Amino acid sequence: MPAPCRTGDRRARTGWQDGVVTASDPANGPAGATPAAGGPAPTFFAAIGGEPAFRQLVDEFYAGVATDPLLRPMYPEQDLGPATERLTLFLMQYWGGPGTYSEQRGHPRLRMRHAPFRIGPAERDAWLTHMRRAVDRLDLHPELAGMLWDYLERAAYFMVNELDPSDPPRRDLAGG
Repeated sequence: MPAPCRTGDRRARTGWQDGVVTASDPANGPAGATPAAGGPAPTFFAAIGGEPAFRQLVDEFYAGVATDPLLRPMYPEQDLGPATERLTLFLMQYWGGPGTYSEQRGHPRLRMRHAPFRIGPAERDAWLTHMRRAVDRLDLHPELAGMLWDYLERAAYFMVNELDPSDPPRRDLAGG
């Protein structure tokens, strides 16, 4: 996943037109745009329901991880609570919410932090299965759900650090 920069940099912004998000850049968060009614565009963070929506997303995701025989062993803590909190804070910050993740943990350095774990196509696909269910449970407007899913899918491919020769070529977050 790309790093959300310090508070204010590359903050996720979204343009509204008739209540629908109109533009996005998966590598940097949704692109800025002027709302049809004028004034500042709301963040994607606000558009999907703020912190409660992100907490629901991550709680749903980790409910699946907790029983997944492939993914659960990757979490050394008995309690998934710390991992849940880290992912929640990261996603909230990335999508335009508070900068708490960087304040507490510094730069995300997600590939470096995940390097000790084997993340191959099977792990990526398991992660995506649980995240897809979590996104669907949010019952977002289709365009918002699509923006979120596009980012999450690209991020999952980006985190793969051990490829299977039969796997399709890796997609990068810049749109490749």
